[in-house]
Amino acid sequence: MDIRKLTALAAAAMLTASCAVSCKKKDKEESSVPEKEHITEEVTEIDPDTVETYPDYPISYPEIEKKITGDLYEAEDAVLSSGLKVMSAPKEDTTDKDGNKVKDKEEATQPATKFDPTVKPDTVITNYSGEGYVKGFKNDGSSGVTFKVNAPSNQHYDLSFSIASERLVDCHILVNGNEITTFKTMNDGEFTLITLYGVFLVKGKSDIEIRPHGEIDLDYLRVADNTSLSSIRYDADKDLTNKEAGKSAKELMQFLTKNYGKYVLTGQYASNPRNEELDLIYRTTGKYPVIRFTALHNTGNKFDSAFRDIDACSDWYRKGGVVGLMWYWESPSKKSSVYAKETDFKLSEAVTDIDIAELSQEEIRGLYGEGKISEQCYGLILDIDSMAGQLTSLRNKGVPVLWRPLHEGYGDWFWWGASGVDAYKWLWELMYRRYTNYFELDNLIWIWNGQSESTLVNKSTFDIASLDIYLDSDKDYGSRYEQFLALQNIVGKEKLIALSECSSVPDIDASFRDNAVWSFFGLWYGKYLRDEKGEYSDRFTSKEAMIRAYNSEGALTLDEYIKLRGGEPLIPEYGEEKPRTTTTAAATTTSGPADTTDTAEDTSSVSTETTAVPQT
Repeated sequence: MDIRKLTALAAAAMLTASCAVSCKKKDKEESSVPEKEHITEEVTEIDPDTVETYPDYPISYPEIEKKITGDLYEAEDAVLSSGLKVMSAPKEDTTDKDGNKVKDKEEATQPATKFDPTVKPDTVITNYSGEGYVKGFKNDGSSGVTFKVNAPSNQHYDLSFSIASERLVDCHILVNGNEITTFKTMNDGEFTLITLYGVFLVKGKSDIEIRPHGEIDLDYLRVADNTSLSSIRYDADKDLTNKEAGKSAKELMQFLTKNYGKYVLTGQYASNPRNEELDLIYRTTGKYPVIRFTALHNTGNKFDSAFRDIDACSDWYRKGGVVGLMWYWESPSKKSSVYAKETDFKLSEAVTDIDIAELSQEEIRGLYGEGKISEQCYGLILDIDSMAGQLTSLRNKGVPVLWRPLHEGYGDWFWWGASGVDAYKWLWELMYRRYTNYFELDNLIWIWNGQSESTLVNKSTFDIASLDIYLDSDKDYGSRYEQFLALQNIVGKEKLIALSECSSVPDIDASFRDNAVWSFFGLWYGKYLRDEKGEYSDRFTSKEAMIRAYNSEGALTLDEYIKLRGGEPLIPEYGEEKPRTTTTAAATTTSGPADTTDTAEDTSSVSTETTAVPQT
C-alpha cells in the first residue's frame, strides 16, 4: 500500500501557522563540539554472526475516526490541587419578562458593581465563562487543574486553554500523567485562548492537566477536532538550488524527495572516525544507520583534525552510506570559541557592503590591506576557504554531502547567531555563493538550520530545512509533529523537512500517525546513546524503542537504502526488501506534542497569535 495513503489514514494533526515551536540546545557540558582526542587506527571488527537480528515491525497506530466536536470544560468543575480557589463576581439582579427578579447566571446580563468584601475589586475578572475561574497557582508548578475529558473517538484534537496572566508564565501540559508540552502565557492580563494543535487522544476518558509555574487565571479548556492535519505535504522540489550540482548530489536529492513521506532515513552522529556509535547501533538493533553525521571542527585557524573525519566520510560513502556534515566553527580571533560568550569575535564587525563572495584571496587581502574590510571579515574568509579545502576533497571523490553550516542560527549561544539576523543572513549568503560559485562545490546539498522565521535566508540558497530538538530524558520523544508543521509553514512545502539533531530517536509509528514523516533524523552522540563504559544507554531511548525504530517498516537503514539504490546489501542477515504495510494497534495509549529539553528553561511552544517560530 502506498505510504501516503497510510499517512492519510493516520489523520494526524499538526500546528497551524499561528503556532510557535520550541526546541533547545544541549548542555554545554555535553557540548556537541567534537571531542579532542588521540585517534588510533585500530578498529575492532564485528562478527555479524554474533549480532542479534529482529523481525520487521509494521507501521502501527490506533484506527482513526474523524468526528466533529467542540466540548468545553469549565475550570471550576475540574479537579483542583489543594490551595487553588474559584473566583467569581456576583451577578447583578435582573428582571425577567414578567417583572420578576432572577439571579440565574445565564439570564443575568451585567456583572455586579458590588463585590465580595473579602476580595479586592481589582483581583476579580468579570469576563469569564461559566461560574468562575481558578487562581492561586504556585510558582514551583506543584499545583494544577485536571480536566476529565471524554474523547468521542480516536483522533487528533486541538486543546485550547483560556488563560489570563499579568506576566509570562510557563505552563506544563500533561495527558494521562505524561507531560506532552510546555507553553508560555500572554502577559496582558486578558483571557486569551492558547491552543495546542493536533494532540492525539484515544476514545474515552483522558485526564488533561495544566501545571503553571506561576500565577495565572484559568477559565476553561475547549476540546475540538483538529483540522490542520491535511496541510502537510510531501511534494518537495527534487531540483537542487545549485543549478550546476554534480551527478551524485542530484541523485541523492532525487532519492530523498522520491521517498519523502514514505520512509524516515536513519542517522547517527559519530564522535570520531572509528564509527563507535554506528557499530553500537548495529550491535543493538542488527542494523546500521543510512547517514553518518560528523561535526567538523577547527581549532583556531587549524583544520588538522578535520582530515581524519573527511577520510571516514569517504569510507562511509564507499560502503554505500550517506554523508552528513556540520561545522563547529571556532571564531577567527585570538580568543577563539564556537560560543559567543567565550570569544571576543563579533560577526557584526565583519559585515561589509563590498561584494567579496567571489573574489580571490589575493583580492580580499588587498581590500584588508587598504582598510576597506575589517580584520574580522578577512579572518572569516580565511576560515571559509580552509573548510572549502576539506569539502573539495570530498567533491573530488564524488561524495555528495548533506551540508549544514551555521546551525541553530536563531540562538545567541553561537557567535554566528549572536550578532542578530542581518549579520547571520549576510554570512550565510557569503558562504553559499563562495562555495557554490567560486569554489564550485557541486557536491553540497545545503541544509538551513536557522530555526526561526526571522532568520530565514533566501530560499534559493538551501535545499532542506531542519530542526534540532532535545527533550528531557524522562519525556517521550513522540513524532515532534508540531515542530514539523511549524517549520513547513515557514519554508514552504517545496523544501524537505528534516530532524538534524535529536536526543532520542523519533517514534516512527507516531510519525506516520501524526503525518510528520521527517526526511531523516540524526541522533547525537555521548549520553544520548552511550553510557560511561561505552555500552548502550537507556537514558534517552530505551533499547526496545531503538530496536523498534531501526526495524520499523517506516524507517530506512543502510542495508535497505543500498538495496533501493540498486546495490547489494552489506549485512549478511538482510533478505528481501521489506513490504511496507500497516496494522491497527489497540487503542490503549495517548500521545501528543511535547516541548521540553534536556537542560535549558522551557520556552513558548504554542500560541494563537504569532507566526510559527521553531526555537532551539
